[in-house]
Amino acid sequence: MVEIKSDTALDAMREAGRVVARALGAVREAAAVGVRLRTLDEVARTVLAEAGARSPFLGYRPSFAPTPFPAVICASVNDALVHGIPDEYKLRDGDLVSIDCGAELDGWTGDAAISFTVGTARPDDLRLIEATQRALDAGIAAATVGNRIGDISHAVGGVVREAACGMPADFGGHGIGRRMHEDPHVPNHGRPGRGFPLRPGLTLAIEPMLMAGGRDAYVTAPDGWTLRTSDGTRAAHIEHTIAVTQDGPRILTLP
Repeated sequence: MVEIKSDTALDAMREAGRVVARALGAVREAAAVGVRLRTLDEVARTVLAEAGARSPFLGYRPSFAPTPFPAVICASVNDALVHGIPDEYKLRDGDLVSIDCGAELDGWTGDAAISFTVGTARPDDLRLIEATQRALDAGIAAATVGNRIGDISHAVGGVVREAACGMPADFGGHGIGRRMHEDPHVPNHGRPGRGFPLRPGLTLAIEPMLMAGGRDAYVTAPDGWTLRTSDGTRAAHIEHTIAVTQDGPRILTLP
């Protein structure tokens, strides 16, 4: 069932989105060569606690997962696409890092992700991140009243194809609101004019996941959570929670 949110609900989701943005900003600022991924998770936990927010990630267990997720961020490095578990790994010069974070505040949820490099950036990584951002921007721009989910999917997929990147077919964006994952599903590829109609008050998390090698295949790591590119090439993941409004898409997880 798809829930259409009131203006009051959108304002409440915006407050949850601000917490997500603060957590991601704090994690990015703390990320440096030699810093452990577990330390970045602790940074995000502190931001959530200070805001009085709960993590929708911590303890989350979808049907594919062997165990509940043990952290408040997903920390995916280099060939890790999404769902990386923050552990004792120490960041190295040139690492490409994707951080996904959510927050639940006063019964409403925000979800966003960023990708960035640590230390000396590889030009190819910067191009991959830029392409991922363009794909997200295209998807957001298509989230207008009168369009359909397929228009968002087509916009994202067009940028991915233009960049000659791969993209996991089984994962994409989603509805969001009282829970982190709600209907409708938002694929990162699709046909325009198809799917659920976009109405004012519809809230979505749009999240392109690009793989530099150009292949769509991925493998699941032994931890049962982390998805890695099948060819070992690098990946990037950027996400925003947005609302469809009469005045155009409203991004709810900006700083």
